[in-house]
Amino acid sequence: MQILTEKDYKKILICLTLYVSSLFAANTLGIKLMPFLFGTSLSVAVFSFPVVFMMTDIIGEVYGKKMAKNFVWAGIISILLFLLYSFVSMIVPWAREGLWAREGYNLIFGISFRFSVASLVAYAIGEYQDVISFFFFKKRMGDKYFWLRSNLSNLWSQLLDSVIFMFIAYFGILPMKTILLIIIPWWAYKVFMGFLFTPLSYLGIRLLRGKEYDANQSNQN
Repeated sequence: MQILTEKDYKKILICLTLYVSSLFAANTLGIKLMPFLFGTSLSVAVFSFPVVFMMTDIIGEVYGKKMAKNFVWAGIISILLFLLYSFVSMIVPWAREGLWAREGYNLIFGISFRFSVASLVAYAIGEYQDVISFFFFKKRMGDKYFWLRSNLSNLWSQLLDSVIFMFIAYFGILPMKTILLIIIPWWAYKVFMGFLFTPLSYLGIRLLRGKEYDANQSNQN
């Protein structure tokens, strides 16, 4: 069992902050769509959401599967609390002085229950599959090829996340063909961004392990 030092706890806290911040950025800022190839559109969440999956891979690589699952639970609880706060804020009456912001506020934060459920379910399943897949490949490949293990797990988990969210949110509202045309570029671009973030993953692992780890590795060699 790994013994955590005070420095480890500080590093984990920083990682958790990055993790939750990226998760909320994806869930709130992601309402904005930007143009993509061949007339398709992408959510700006593609810049922050890959960080969520990247962080669980980094934490899992350094501190183990249990810590990675703790991050997933932290994200689930955070989303549930945010939905609760959003619901309360939407049902309380408006003061006259704040009516100028009502229309925009309700438009941005008045997310339907269906979309909220879609986001939560897709995140929970996708993130847990990412952790499970990452350690599945780690068990068979060992400690080498982090970049390959991370991107393989990301490939599968991002597909699950994209498919689950789109089907829960849009099934029965949009034609099946349209849903698939949204899923494919959304999934492909998230995977591509995850691949681009791979050097940052190695930097994160290096910072978490620190100089002591490098010294031990040198002594072993």
